[in-house]
Amino acid sequence: MRNDATRFLQYLRVERNSSEYTIKSYREDLAALTGYLEQQYGGEAPTAGSISTIDLRGYVSHLHEAGLAKATIARRLASLRSFFKFGQREGWTDTNPAKPLRNPRKSRSLPHFLTGDEIGKLLDAPPADDVMGLRDRAMLETLYSAGLRVSELVGLNDSDLDMPQGIVRVRGKGKRERFAPIGSFAARAIRAWFKVRKVDRALSENPHRPVFVNKFGKRLTTRSIGRMLDKYIAQAGLDGRTSPHTLRHSFATHLLDRGADIRSVQELLGHKSLLTTQIYTHVSTANLKAVYEKAHPRAK
Repeated sequence: MRNDATRFLQYLRVERNSSEYTIKSYREDLAALTGYLEQQYGGEAPTAGSISTIDLRGYVSHLHEAGLAKATIARRLASLRSFFKFGQREGWTDTNPAKPLRNPRKSRSLPHFLTGDEIGKLLDAPPADDVMGLRDRAMLETLYSAGLRVSELVGLNDSDLDMPQGIVRVRGKGKRERFAPIGSFAARAIRAWFKVRKVDRALSENPHRPVFVNKFGKRLTTRSIGRMLDKYIAQAGLDGRTSPHTLRHSFATHLLDRGADIRSVQELLGHKSLLTTQIYTHVSTANLKAVYEKAHPRAK
């Protein structure tokens, strides 16, 4: 088992050019299985090629009993599937004993979102009297107004904006494109930003120049937007769980709370499946229940 694991890790490093973090995760996952099997077999684990699905089912039960998170168990199973798939390629196993094992069903936690008042505090946090403040206000307004992912925001080009119509073309996951409306507040913020924006000379004549740039005139990164948001969250005194994606969660929740139908919200978010959007109906219902329990004299 240990020799096969070593060869697999070498394959990840040399042929797959995997990161050290990825290799470390695989090493830990395989070591955990080896330790379990050594305990089960009295000190010496079986060879990797003789490990059965029954062995792995016992291992998964052991992980559940140890209280590991479902996401952690799913990741370890994914590691084992990759490991035994490598074994099939190398010829030391005919089958993949991890393939029949199902991932544990994840319990979906309700996404964190901001109230209308909290959104207002956040959007008002960037200063309106300097260049970066105008940019940051335009970015936050656009994230919330159109329900964008941060990656979609940083990918916006001038050619994607139709300001007279209040529409923006968005390139989402899987290269899927959609058109999203931007409200009057976001449109005004973008226009104010364009008045002071300075784009890198190499991009200035390009129709695909980025809408949002850093102080050097180059396209922003998702990480820099995360840092920017952290600053304004602290200034506004908001919940530390707030992230750039929180504005997208808030966008969807507020629409449903105010009577939007779920299929329209699905289209606006760019979700391929309605099941992905349905998590927001649970948020909306939970919000309504909280209001009911607080206000109705016979609720409790």
